[in-house]
Amino acid sequence: MTEGAVGAPPADLELTTAERDMWEAFRKGATLDLRGPRPELNDPSGQHPWGPERTVRARVVARLLLSGPPPHPGRVAALKLNGVRITGTLDLSGGTVTPYVELHNCRFEQQLLLPESTFSTLRLVGCAIPRVEAARIRTEGDLHLPRCVVQHGIRLTDAHIGTDLLLNQLVVRRDRRGLSIAADGMTVGQDLQAEMMRSHGELSMRGATIGASLSLRGSTLNNPFGRRALNAPQLKVERTLYLTSAGLGYARYTSGATPPFGIATSVPEQNARQRRFECLGGARLDDGRFGDAVDLSEARFVMEADQELSLRRVQTPELRFLGERQQRGRVVLSGARVVNLVDRFDSWPGPGGLAMAGFAYENLIPMGSFPLARRLDWVAAATPEYAPEPYERLAGALRASGEDADARAVLLAKQRRRRETLPPAGRAWGHLQDWTVAYGYRPGRAAVWMAVLWAIGACYFSYRPLPPIKEGEGPVWNPELYTLDLLLPVVDLGQGTAWRPAGAAQWVVAALTLLGWILATTVAAGASRLLRRQ
Repeated sequence: MTEGAVGAPPADLELTTAERDMWEAFRKGATLDLRGPRPELNDPSGQHPWGPERTVRARVVARLLLSGPPPHPGRVAALKLNGVRITGTLDLSGGTVTPYVELHNCRFEQQLLLPESTFSTLRLVGCAIPRVEAARIRTEGDLHLPRCVVQHGIRLTDAHIGTDLLLNQLVVRRDRRGLSIAADGMTVGQDLQAEMMRSHGELSMRGATIGASLSLRGSTLNNPFGRRALNAPQLKVERTLYLTSAGLGYARYTSGATPPFGIATSVPEQNARQRRFECLGGARLDDGRFGDAVDLSEARFVMEADQELSLRRVQTPELRFLGERQQRGRVVLSGARVVNLVDRFDSWPGPGGLAMAGFAYENLIPMGSFPLARRLDWVAAATPEYAPEPYERLAGALRASGEDADARAVLLAKQRRRRETLPPAGRAWGHLQDWTVAYGYRPGRAAVWMAVLWAIGACYFSYRPLPPIKEGEGPVWNPELYTLDLLLPVVDLGQGTAWRPAGAAQWVVAALTLLGWILATTVAAGASRLLRRQ
């Protein structure tokens, strides 16, 4: 290669042997592989030093990417490196990188600066990088960082990824602000896959938009330094958010992932290993919009007492709350709106660990046994102080699925819970209504009590007939009709005013009249409540 030849490197670069090989491989679109024969020496995150035979300078790499030589005839220029050490700071800030870039198992000595740069596709696979600074980066195609180790955080604020963002098996640690990945306002055209990822710090995705699905299957988000491990309010995902387990040991790859970096997440085969999603710290998904579902199957949240899994005002067609019950912290669903609530009774926290004021759902789809008694415990756990709305919402969902008897049982439980908040007189009246006709939700009791009272009254007046008010006037004495006339308010059978009770009979008449009014008003109140909800 001569100084004046087309595509020859400038003399002022003073290229090393490795850099000349890289320059020539770039023009051919070939891969420069500088790995050694011993695998333990090829780990970019390992302690073994890489010598000059495996080293290129960052400024030479930048020269190739920003103003590189033309390709050889019939070839497409591309930077493909494997097992290369890059010294200095690779600064592509604001630049437009046209060539295809794919770096495998490379070791960066300094941070990677990509803010406001533009790429077609950028793939960094299994690399060790001190920090990735890529705010407002734009790619027409993919951005891949699978199996990379990033020591001081990744910044993707307001980034625009044309197709997929792939972070599978990434290990990333926090920056000076405690953030592992800062991706506020990021837009991803298709899938964001961050499966089997290890995040040490806060993963921040405030206001991010994902064009298809967001998968954190099998990932661990750990932030012992701050309040939240996942901070993603106003997140918009067109399809599904997966905070679920990932299966290991498959031959199949996740749809949309690029082998060999995808991780299979289909139904696990027998004896296949599973790695669950774990969040060690709070998680905030407030005001999120999810087009298909939010899936928390087998998820594990480990929180302190003051931390939350916050789903305030989330909207999604389906919420799959099927994770492990957390021991501390709270689950907050206040104002959330879902169509299908898929859950298990042992996934929900106990008293004090759940808040769901204004939580709206249409259909309940329990997985496994979820009897009504446990469902009522679920509502009670969410309402340390009495609130009618959760009971009415549950009753409405049960009634919509045709379970009218269970819906009435829920409304009865609501009245009993309300009774605890009343003054003594109100509680006494409530106990009486409950004991007699169950607040009108069991009207059959009223018929039984009416029959018992009618039999007692008819028997009493059969042996102690009453004298008429006016002799020779009025109807013929009939103890059965007289008792019925006393028990039925409003209805007049012509018996009650024709006879004159005296002595003990006056007390019997007063008691039957009062009990009749109690039964009638309680049944009427219960019927009116039912009619209002119909």
